[in-house]
Amino acid sequence: MARPTALITGASAGFGLALTRALVQRGWRVIGTGRRAERLARVSEELGVPFVAVPGDVTDPAHRARLAETISDAGELALIVNNASRLGPSPLVRLAEYPLDELELVYRTNVLAPLAVLQLALPLLTPGGSVVNISSDAAVEPYPAWGGYGSSKAALDQLTAILAAEHPELSIYAFDPGDMRTEMHQAAFPGDDISDRPEPDTVVPALLRLLHERPKNARYAATDFAAGRVA
Repeated sequence: MARPTALITGASAGFGLALTRALVQRGWRVIGTGRRAERLARVSEELGVPFVAVPGDVTDPAHRARLAETISDAGELALIVNNASRLGPSPLVRLAEYPLDELELVYRTNVLAPLAVLQLALPLLTPGGSVVNISSDAAVEPYPAWGGYGSSKAALDQLTAILAAEHPELSIYAFDPGDMRTEMHQAAFPGDDISDRPEPDTVVPALLRLLHERPKNARYAATDFAAGRVA
């Protein structure tokens, strides 16, 4: 039986890497992309043939073209996970002082790139396939100094909801994994001890449950599944 294939952006670290490992362990093939080629190469060494590395930046049209070729060669996809994100300035900056060139980069990475990836990948998604766009509680809570990242994730949530309405034959979700012990979260709190945050691999089971149970298209948080509140 052929392995199901997933496309995961931001697969070289954090939640993307934890999810990649979990899927490969469960018999999936994963096409993974990330900006840091050396990290992606280490993932390839660790996971072997089931992992196909396509290093590059998802905001770069030339990289997305290479990604499209790799997906076409692989055949049908069963899952697309837009996980790659940009935090913005570190330390975080209030909106009144936010550098607009940095804000543009945040939106290019967190909103435009996920849509661009889906535009090239949706035609290759299997009937009944799944799409997960990784969100954040900053998309719904007005945390001071989180305006750039939070508003970009709010835009991604709305984009996800509209795509879900336009493609009711697919399972399309926004998924908020919550705070995790990642480089990005550390960059949001430079100098702080974030060791109390959960490791990304402890959050992956909630997303796997989402993919297994396939509830109605909507925005979900990892805590919804951990607490068993999803019908």
